[in-house]
Amino acid sequence: MNKSAQAVDHHSVMFITQRPELVMVEGKGSWLTDNNGKRYLDFLQGWAVNCLGHSNQGMIDALNVQAKKLINPSPAFYNEPMIRLSNLLTDNSCFNKVFFANSGAEANEGAIKLARKWGQLNKSGAFEIITFDHSFHGRTLATMSASGKPGWDTMFAPQVPGFPKADLNDLESVKKLITDKTVAVMLEPVQGEGGVIPTTKEFMQGLRKLTKENNVLLIVDEVQAGCGRTGKLFAYQNYDIEPDIMTLGKGIGGGVPLAALLATDAVACFVPGDQGGTYNGNPLMTAVGISVVEQLLEPGFLESVRIKGELLSQELKSISTEFNLDGERGEGLLRALMLSSDIGAKLVELAR
Repeated sequence: MNKSAQAVDHHSVMFITQRPELVMVEGKGSWLTDNNGKRYLDFLQGWAVNCLGHSNQGMIDALNVQAKKLINPSPAFYNEPMIRLSNLLTDNSCFNKVFFANSGAEANEGAIKLARKWGQLNKSGAFEIITFDHSFHGRTLATMSASGKPGWDTMFAPQVPGFPKADLNDLESVKKLITDKTVAVMLEPVQGEGGVIPTTKEFMQGLRKLTKENNVLLIVDEVQAGCGRTGKLFAYQNYDIEPDIMTLGKGIGGGVPLAALLATDAVACFVPGDQGGTYNGNPLMTAVGISVVEQLLEPGFLESVRIKGELLSQELKSISTEFNLDGERGEGLLRALMLSSDIGAKLVELAR
């Protein structure tokens, strides 16, 4: 029995996902190494987290420097990396205020709370948030209820109410759901787990117009699509619109637990006691976040993402044509091959 098999045969880790009998011990760039010394080209990258690859030197340096200075003063105090990262995000977006969290689900939970608080103050208690079929917003009770993932409507019942589902890229389906109870529309600019399905510019601009006409907030969940992945720092910037709320996760930490909820001044209505958490704005994590965002903003970086994204698109189209598949789709480097249901299941099994 090899080292990996021995290790996974005796452990106390809760069974929450299917894992192969591998124990990873080292990562560098695009490569992972297990405890038998075998190397793997890593297409997972921490579930779409490591936007700069494994063990990025800038992130390592930021972590080391900050760890020697201050790790956790508590959210009761400001800290320098928290302030610097908040300004870095607002200076490069349409938003004015930032709340730091530990995961994308937590950031989305905060966005739901913020929208409902705004509805209490400005729309006679409106609380419904229109979301979309096949969307994914997290694994807390509220974010699972907001998600349009098939089968989730019966898990951990009862669901949190207030999340009617529309069809992506179908403005009429959104219009039909708007009532006096509607406070927001929430969506991923590119549905990630739902199949890498991009929204169209026409739809996003129409949605922004529709939400403004109805005094409804627009929330963009950029946990997966944000932080350079589409060729813009933030995916909403591909559509020439300005949302009211945005959430970030995954890539903003480049591999460490960091997320963010951003809002405009007009919407940022939390008061002390409404939102918080023990590790929110942690200087160790936000120091790493600064390194990540600064690297994304280096001259030529995002242009390189766009160029490589186009190359990836062309190559995926060639593969699709050669093997008689159903095409490709996506934005920037967030792309996918389109597979019919019968072929898809077989290919996944072969890949394992």
